[in-house]
Amino acid sequence: MKVVVEKHPLAIRWFHWVNFPVLALMIWSGLWIYWANDVYRLGWGSTTLLKFFPNSFYQAFALDHKLAKGMSWHFVLMWVFFLNGLLYVLYTILSGEWRYLLPNRHSFKEAIQVTLHDLGLRKEHPPVRKFNGAQQIAYTSVVLMGLGSVLTGLAIYKPVQFGWLTQLLGGYELARLLHFALTIGYVLFFVVHIAQVVRAGWNNFRAMVAGFEIEEVDPRTHEVKAGPTALPAADASLSPTGPQA
Repeated sequence: MKVVVEKHPLAIRWFHWVNFPVLALMIWSGLWIYWANDVYRLGWGSTTLLKFFPNSFYQAFALDHKLAKGMSWHFVLMWVFFLNGLLYVLYTILSGEWRYLLPNRHSFKEAIQVTLHDLGLRKEHPPVRKFNGAQQIAYTSVVLMGLGSVLTGLAIYKPVQFGWLTQLLGGYELARLLHFALTIGYVLFFVVHIAQVVRAGWNNFRAMVAGFEIEEVDPRTHEVKAGPTALPAADASLSPTGPQA
């Protein structure tokens, strides 16, 4: 027997779907800034770091000579990114969602077990709940990365006005390198996150779109076999989809 299981509240879904395109556009506008002039590329002195592709690649994708446009988009989106992240953190604190997200003393051990299971090196399935140890560590790390991006961004945007912050981060060049490294971190997170979503299937994706999953229920005990919170089997007819055989 199947039943609707509530998983993600509307606020969490809203913050998630706002953050994804905003961060993607910030990375794109950051590339406009990065490739606009040698001065803005990473490096010390005459040495430029992280030049992945030839000039023709950046010209083909219209990435070069877009400094003003890139900075305009980056600074506008910066406020959306910051406010969305701030509201997300405040919501998790006030609603108590932080209890599901914050890692605990068991999270790191469980994260190893989850990784081994995903790689096919461990047969035993990790405990099923709203967020496992690996997700807790990953999602908390992304929040901290967001804070790091804001601080390093301020340090390189206003190195005079925020001179103390720039020096605290090791100087202008190191702050710029950290800002770029965090961007690489977001890209890697996106790749792994999307791969995990595809691997988990439609039921998991639907939870972040509609807020619920369809889970198996033991007809004898009316207990959901997996999931954090659920409608009782007897009340499944009140759910958006109703019970399914």
